Amino acid sequence: MTPEMAGDRQSPDTQNAKREKTTVALTSVVAAVFLTSVKLVIGLMTNSLGILSEAAHSGLDLVAAVVTWMAVRLSDRPADREHHYGHGKIENLSALIESLLLLITCVWIIYEAVNRIWFKTVDIEASGWAFIVMIVSIAVDWGRSRALYRAAKKHQSQALEADALHFSTDIWSSAVVIAGLILVRLAAFWPAQKTWLLKADSFAALVVAGIVIWVSLKLGARTVDALLDKAPAGLEEELRRVVSGVEHVKECGALRLRTAGSVTFIEVTVLVAPDLPTALSHEIATHVERTVLTVCPRGDVTVHIETTASDSSVESQVRKIAARIGLGVHDIRIQSLGKGYHADLDIEVEAGLSVGEAHRIVTEFEKQLRREVKKLLNVESHIEVAPPSEQGKGKDITAQSGDMVRQIRAIVRSFNGIGECHKVRIRQVVETLYVSMHCTCPPGITMEEAHRRSMQLEARFRETWPTVEHFLIHIEPGAPRPGN
Repeated sequence: MTPEMAGDRQSPDTQNAKREKTTVALTSVVAAVFLTSVKLVIGLMTNSLGILSEAAHSGLDLVAAVVTWMAVRLSDRPADREHHYGHGKIENLSALIESLLLLITCVWIIYEAVNRIWFKTVDIEASGWAFIVMIVSIAVDWGRSRALYRAAKKHQSQALEADALHFSTDIWSSAVVIAGLILVRLAAFWPAQKTWLLKADSFAALVVAGIVIWVSLKLGARTVDALLDKAPAGLEEELRRVVSGVEHVKECGALRLRTAGSVTFIEVTVLVAPDLPTALSHEIATHVERTVLTVCPRGDVTVHIETTASDSSVESQVRKIAARIGLGVHDIRIQSLGKGYHADLDIEVEAGLSVGEAHRIVTEFEKQLRREVKKLLNVESHIEVAPPSEQGKGKDITAQSGDMVRQIRAIVRSFNGIGECHKVRIRQVVETLYVSMHCTCPPGITMEEAHRRSMQLEARFRETWPTVEHFLIHIEPGAPRPGN
């Protein structure tokens, strides 16, 4: 499916959310254009550094608002071949750009304020227009910050939240500028303090710069955390708590979190009992996903199901480790001893090894088992020679062994509890014989009983042919199939 097709198939809720986020971001752009223009005009008319700093601040607000507007338009695009996790990081990047722009503004404000306080004198006209524009600015910032906060909370948008935080601090900085203008007006009534009162506007500008720096650093730290895939604070603990409470979940295992814009990508591994049916495992995964979404509604959740340690999983681990180092194992028996497990097993080594060499190999294997298999308390092993594995050197001698085949069938017919046998095969590898056959058992008996009968039948065969290396008896239900 192409990216264009994916976009066309977005749900109505997704399209409505995108439209609402874009609209509120565009409204913020319009408000920023208005405030920047008015503050710049009044600041030049009154020569107030506080208002000019606010004009510069609003100018950067305009750039930030445009960046936010573009970000929310692009960030909701679905994943494509080049962006497997979607485009949500655009929101985080726009918030970082906004932080850098604010810090650049502060450099100019601080530089000019220091000059006016200590090195040059500038006449400031604290006219009614100056107060009007700042009061209007507070009203506009209050309205748009509330609208942005609502949209940010509703749609989990970091870019909109950054804009909302930005404009809410504009209210406080505008109030500081008004306070500076009031002190300038009071200079006419307190001539003795006129020198410092006239500099109050510059001090107000420094306060504005301090507020902006604080907001910028706080916002920048959050955006960097998001860009570096830092897990949201407290979310892992909350998710582990709710996932562990899902029915049939024994333990919440590995949990990985990363955010991209408004979406949090969550990968969680849950441990279940090893004998759980596959269909039920799927239901558990679905339940875990729904539970995670109650905590993180804008989450993209992937659930992995793994089994907890048990007798059967210990056996599986033993077989995997043996296969990894090239050893054959069989007749593995695992016993639970309360605090852990005991393992008995037969280990096959290559023919021709000395007792010392074989013992060294098996000892290393047992040490490996104790290191890697959790709660494995003890291992006891029986060492035997692996059967010949020459490829292409064996031959089927069934046709030449008619007497042996007939005798095998006669023994099976005389054995109580086993039906007629078929598919008897006799193979010779070098000087060693291998015999295999299919035998029927009543379909209603248990596998334990069928295995017991096959072992008794094998013992009968071994009494008759003690030199045969291996008998393989395949048990199947029902009557024997015709033919051989």
